Amino acid sequence: MSLSIRVLGSGTSSGVPTIGCSCDVCRSTDPRDTRLRPSILIRHTAPGSATRNILIDTTPDFRAQMLAARIPRLDAIIYTHSHADHILGLDDVRPFNYRQGTIPLYAAPATFETIRRVFSYAFDDREFKTHVPQLDVNLIGDDPFDVFGLTFQPIPVMHGRERIYGFRFGAAAYLTDHNAVPESSIAKLSGLDVLFLDALRHKEHPTHSTVATSVASAERIQARRTFFTHMSHDVPHAATEETLPHGVALAYDGLEIEVNEATAAA
Repeated sequence: MSLSIRVLGSGTSSGVPTIGCSCDVCRSTDPRDTRLRPSILIRHTAPGSATRNILIDTTPDFRAQMLAARIPRLDAIIYTHSHADHILGLDDVRPFNYRQGTIPLYAAPATFETIRRVFSYAFDDREFKTHVPQLDVNLIGDDPFDVFGLTFQPIPVMHGRERIYGFRFGAAAYLTDHNAVPESSIAKLSGLDVLFLDALRHKEHPTHSTVATSVASAERIQARRTFFTHMSHDVPHAATEETLPHGVALAYDGLEIEVNEATAAA
């Protein structure tokens, strides 16, 4: 099996540069300081099977992200939660529908209820449904689920007072939008090659992790490689990376990562 990850967006809900801001990061010429809203694309190839493109979250930048990555096919969508910066690009899956038909969608019941309300025209009972997203809805909970031969283990995290999901898949895990990772979830993250953690900024925030807190989480989880994501304009890429311990780095838009599955088996 081969498994790779492309970072489609590594920014916070407003993206970086932030509209109307003239701070050093928003004016930076380092392309790693330009951050679309947070999302990853997982490429998975099982023995004897075609490569599958599995998306986590459809951000408001979804169309731009698909064009930048030149993605010709989308096989499944998985949602972490229902906040605007994670769902609002859903309508733009339609060009994939035109070429390949219905796309499976995986979400917790509360997450899907919000998606159904926001995109009601895609899920109502009208007789003719043309030019709307075509989706096969699969509701998920705490139990693992299979997506084209790749097992996803939901990892509960706390996003303020809201319990949402990150996901483990093979020797990788993606935990965005959290300010706390429960001990019961830490126990599900042993033997990772690649780990993504929320690191919004340096200052405390009621619903997101800080850089320092995520460094501490990385030390607890002990993945071989940890990448921070969901970063605001308070986190300059080059200067921040100089302060991080070995094995911890900042993600950036367009980053490609090959996952070493042997790590999980070791």
